[in-house]
Amino acid sequence: MTTLTNADKAQVINSRLKNLLYAKYNLDVDKIVENAKSTPTESVIEKYNDSISEINLQISALTAELAKYPVEEA
Repeated sequence: MTTLTNADKAQVINSRLKNLLYAKYNLDVDKIVENAKSTPTESVIEKYNDSISEINLQISALTAELAKYPVEEA
């Protein structure tokens, strides 16, 4: 049976972190677009803010998890 090394685990977590950062940036861009409207919808902006907050929580959790898998530099 093959097991994942610390480097493998770190790579998976880093990949997920990158995807979350892309998602967060997309939400930031969506907020910019919404705020650029002549009458931005507050509920839409609130939805984006809530989603960004959720992503920040996920990023924090994965960052803490990543610390469990130190990878030695070659």
